[in-house]
Amino acid sequence: MKTAKRAPRARPAKSALKRRRGSVQLTVQYATRARGVPSESDFRQWVRAAIEDGARITVRLVGLTEGRALNRDYRGMDYATNVLTFVLEDGPPYDGDLALCAPVVSREAREQGKDVMAHYAHLTVHGVLHLQGYEHEREPDAVEMEKLETRILERLGYPDPYALHPHHGRHTQ
Repeated sequence: MKTAKRAPRARPAKSALKRRRGSVQLTVQYATRARGVPSESDFRQWVRAAIEDGARITVRLVGLTEGRALNRDYRGMDYATNVLTFVLEDGPPYDGDLALCAPVVSREAREQGKDVMAHYAHLTVHGVLHLQGYEHEREPDAVEMEKLETRILERLGYPDPYALHPHHGRHTQ
């Protein structure tokens, strides 16, 4: 769940979302044949819940090969990770891409005993928060980010993603 900066990309306009503080334009790209992945409307709901102001975001679902290449090329890590955030404009309005590696997300959900859609929702919210400048490298930042993720996900009807499997350290309520 890392942020990569300044990636090139092509972006066809697909659908626009209206928000109180600004519009959100969302494009969803399915570059994998994985089954059981979220719909565009799922991603729209999750992005809208996490964005604090206007944004233009592309969510791209990728397979292992592309996920590994992106992580290697932009972070120097030679493995596929669950989500990468590419910040193109640190806004507002924010502009960036999220790459979610479908096989990694599914595997993690299985291993952690989580509902796969809840895990996708969490990683989407996590990536959108990175797009807006939230980080988790330092403990105080991780605590703040986890609390915000948990509040957003609870509003969406999902359980606390850190309750059973803390990633950055467990925050206290």
